[in-house]
Amino acid sequence: MDKKIMLVDDAAFMRMMIKDTLTKNGYTNIIEAADGEIACNTYASEKPDLVIMDITMPNKTGIEALRDIKASDPSAKVVMCSAMGQESMVVEAIKLGALDFIVKPFKPDRILATVQKIIG
Repeated sequence: MDKKIMLVDDAAFMRMMIKDTLTKNGYTNIIEAADGEIACNTYASEKPDLVIMDITMPNKTGIEALRDIKASDPSAKVVMCSAMGQESMVVEAIKLGALDFIVKPFKPDRILATVQKIIG
């Protein structure tokens, strides 16, 4: 599959876990960003088909990055993920255009089902 997926999380371990799940299932064109600011710059240059982004990050939060990415590309496909107990952020992310929200700790099949639903 040549769909490009960008993983955005300040925890390298989380990026590695998601990347591992995706590559085992044929998604091999994966780029990474360690915070929201890097994500915005990388999105502009790489134009990924899907962004999977954490909410709580340094420099620029996932919510701020989502807002900026959607402002520059209204058709951007973004899925947010974060720990439980952030319902207000979930609501805000959906209002800003996030297509889905995955709660950490997540199961690999939940990630895969979401990716397949959005980009095939």
